[in-house]
Amino acid sequence: MFIDTFYKIEKIGEGTYGVVYRAYEKGTDNVVALKKIKIDEETKKEGITPTTLREITILRDLDHPSILKLNDVFFYTEKLFLVFEYIPNDLRSFLDECLKRGKNIQKQFLKRMAYQIISGVDYCHKRGILHRDIKPQNILMDRSGNMKLADFGLARVISVPLRTYTHDIITLWYRPPELLLGFRHYSYSVDIWSIGCIVAELRILRPLFPGDSEIDQIFRIFKIMGTPTEDTWPGVTKLPNFVAKFKPFDPIDLRGVMRTDTQFHNFLTSMITLNPKERKTASELLDSDFLKDLNKENKY
Repeated sequence: MFIDTFYKIEKIGEGTYGVVYRAYEKGTDNVVALKKIKIDEETKKEGITPTTLREITILRDLDHPSILKLNDVFFYTEKLFLVFEYIPNDLRSFLDECLKRGKNIQKQFLKRMAYQIISGVDYCHKRGILHRDIKPQNILMDRSGNMKLADFGLARVISVPLRTYTHDIITLWYRPPELLLGFRHYSYSVDIWSIGCIVAELRILRPLFPGDSEIDQIFRIFKIMGTPTEDTWPGVTKLPNFVAKFKPFDPIDLRGVMRTDTQFHNFLTSMITLNPKERKTASELLDSDFLKDLNKENKY
């Protein structure tokens, strides 16, 4: 017995801000994910951490089939608990298993996965919410293959006019070039780049830009996408981390690298274009030629 409302607790994960348990809710036997927030002495004095408060504030108002549902929030013996729907797997483990078995993702299933991820992000963006940490580990996957966007601890509500934000967010492999170059007035396009990196990974089963440092990351991006200039990305040379001596690379045709067709290539490059102003919005991506043949029954 752990707390009065839940039983059969099993620890399934631990992060910077808390521990996650698999639990059964008494009376219903519903399986839930119970996130216990770490509260140390300093936290008791200062109150709930901004990360936790932000996640609660954002998630309580979100209701979409491609976003992990926050069912409840409560305190118990001076501990804070968040109750989520339970989803057993994430996209990272699915991709690793596909790679291990040498099993490619079928095109229609890939489309369905991409649609669900983009649909959840579109729902957020239309409500002024920027996720800022989209990666396979933060996309949960149920037994039917449905995607659920999770972990809104780094999310922000976009203000108008745009505020100055920190640039050291988003896990390195999925971080867009403008953040690597120190841009701080970013918007929804940073999420779109991350989605593009994931869509590429769905195709090749490995990260497209697996850098081991910020400079290595930008080098890998430029090596494939080409080194930007003022002609291809106006204002890029004025970004804080831009170096005039960046090695000049020509862009590579991803159709050859990924062994795919023009339709997929156009869909992918509309997300991972270097200039953030040229990236498609989530709404535009949902209406793209690549996804247009998905009928309602195949979307979820």
